[in-house]
Amino acid sequence: MNRRTLIVLTGALAAGTFIPTTQSIADDRAPEQNWPQRTVKIILPFGPGSAADIAARIFADRLSPRWRRPVVVENRPSSDGLVAIAAFVSADDDHTLLYSSGAVFIPHPFVHEKLPYDAARDLIPIAGIADISIGIIVPQSLQVDSLAELEALARAQPGKLNWGAITSLDDFVFSGFLKNSGLAMSRVPYRDPVQALNDISEGRIDATLAALALELPRVQSGKVKLLAVVNRQRSPTTPNVPTAIEAGYPALSYGAYGAIGGLFGPRIMSPETRERIAQDLRAICNDPAVVSRLAPTGQIVTFVPSADFAAGIEEERARVAAIAKVLDIKPGH
Repeated sequence: MNRRTLIVLTGALAAGTFIPTTQSIADDRAPEQNWPQRTVKIILPFGPGSAADIAARIFADRLSPRWRRPVVVENRPSSDGLVAIAAFVSADDDHTLLYSSGAVFIPHPFVHEKLPYDAARDLIPIAGIADISIGIIVPQSLQVDSLAELEALARAQPGKLNWGAITSLDDFVFSGFLKNSGLAMSRVPYRDPVQALNDISEGRIDATLAALALELPRVQSGKVKLLAVVNRQRSPTTPNVPTAIEAGYPALSYGAYGAIGGLFGPRIMSPETRERIAQDLRAICNDPAVVSRLAPTGQIVTFVPSADFAAGIEEERARVAAIAKVLDIKPGH
């Protein structure tokens, strides 16, 4: 330390002046500026190669340079997403995020007697970023070309057809449609959507719903036929395939944000940090390269602000509750 610096420090101490260090300057910054301080983890309730996995990794790659920290994706696949959500909640860490759509967890209160989380308290929507196209498919051998033809066949042969069900919003939407339409199709439960797709390709089941990203290879091989998508807009990957609403079956459609995948933060994360993350996600959603990379997987980049994302989830939650009532399914059963 030179003589001039020593004089300045001595004078400052004598006057009671605080000289901030680099650390104290950092600590005085707003919470969102201090965050992140280490690696950020994004937990995903789907396996590698799924539509959500592809989206999560593309966004993670672009968030990392913005945050100057590694952003890693951790796959925690399970039959209904509960394993991933439990891992996210138990982490109780503002550097751990969840990537999911409401379609994954909205049915949980009706299929589990006890849950290790409270969605309203523990899953705080940050922003929606990608609309995951969900398709209704049938085996080519069924010789059905539209939802109307599928309905007519099921009505003509009550109880003869079956359909593959996976615990998600799809399950409730299709079950509710059948009940309200007076149709009888046997429900075949699956824990793994890939197994359901393998079985429908071989004609062992007659219909199912799944992410378009998983369905496309089988559609392109000619083994299955895509009748409609349940989203509110057509998929750019299959522009000639109508939405369920366009086909005349609004009961088979999702709400506006039902299939939107997005990031959720823990309840301990500050609102300022959540807003900062949302703004970074908005910027990435405006990147044409991201839009073009996700389009072939049947996903439409769609930025949804936190408040709208939360409202959309609540809308779907109310709809599932209404369907559960029609199906006589009580919470926890």
